[in-house]
Amino acid sequence: MKKIRLNFIKILLFTLFLLAFNHQSFAIRIGLNEGVSKTYIGSSQNANFIDAHSGKVLFISRSYFPYSIKAYGNSIAIKVKGLYYDCSTNAIIVKNPDSKGFLATKKRWYRGDIIIYNLDGKLTIVNNLPLEEYLMGVVPSEMPSRWNIEAHKAQAIAARSYALANLNKRNSKGYDLKDTPQDQAYGGATSETPQTTYAVLSTRCEVLTYDNKIIPAYYHASAGGETKTAGQVWAHDLPYIQSVDSFDKGTKKSGHGVGMSQHGANNLANKGFSARQILNYFYKDINFSKIRFKNNDND
Repeated sequence: MKKIRLNFIKILLFTLFLLAFNHQSFAIRIGLNEGVSKTYIGSSQNANFIDAHSGKVLFISRSYFPYSIKAYGNSIAIKVKGLYYDCSTNAIIVKNPDSKGFLATKKRWYRGDIIIYNLDGKLTIVNNLPLEEYLMGVVPSEMPSRWNIEAHKAQAIAARSYALANLNKRNSKGYDLKDTPQDQAYGGATSETPQTTYAVLSTRCEVLTYDNKIIPAYYHASAGGETKTAGQVWAHDLPYIQSVDSFDKGTKKSGHGVGMSQHGANNLANKGFSARQILNYFYKDINFSKIRFKNNDND
């Protein structure tokens, strides 16, 4: 018990250190909701509601108070003191005064900014935030937080690779990826845990590449004994994905069966395999690379 507590404290301290380190990162846009007539936004600080076109501050919200927002013709209206006020714009950005704040919608807290668009009389709600902070909300949504840390690290690298390989996938809708398993499950800051955050930050900027390109590292919950090639499920094969023992026998099949089995990854981690060994097993002839961001000289 003492050893487990000690490991937890180490993970927590390491996580706090990395979070305190002010690093720049690529931003990603996650679609939280679309086609709705109304939503709400709350904040942990007095947040700025900004016209996305002019940059003008339209309104400063009160902390820990939910503000109703609705489509108003082709514009957006905010409810303040019982009355809706027309913002005279079809796009607003809700931004905390500093990066320590959180924004609330969909009964969850989120890092970064929230962007609201009025598209054809309906609202689209987007979370715009740094990639690594996005992944902090993906790993615990895709894998149980009680699982092996090496499985979490493998998941973090696979999810980072998938996200970067699929940037602009849904650009026509105003964002990159959905927050559902259609792309990657993402629960925002509400879903974060110390161990899964540690897994993300300790693998920061690490991706899988093949032929000098970041791969969309497909994964699934379980294959029930053997993974599938991409050609067995989709239009064509991928050279880095082959059918292998999924190490998840006895687990009900769940998902498309292509790439890494999450249950298999955890079982391998429990046998002593590292995150890199797990990924090298499920994705063939891949390389591990570190992405670099502009003005990020510390990587």
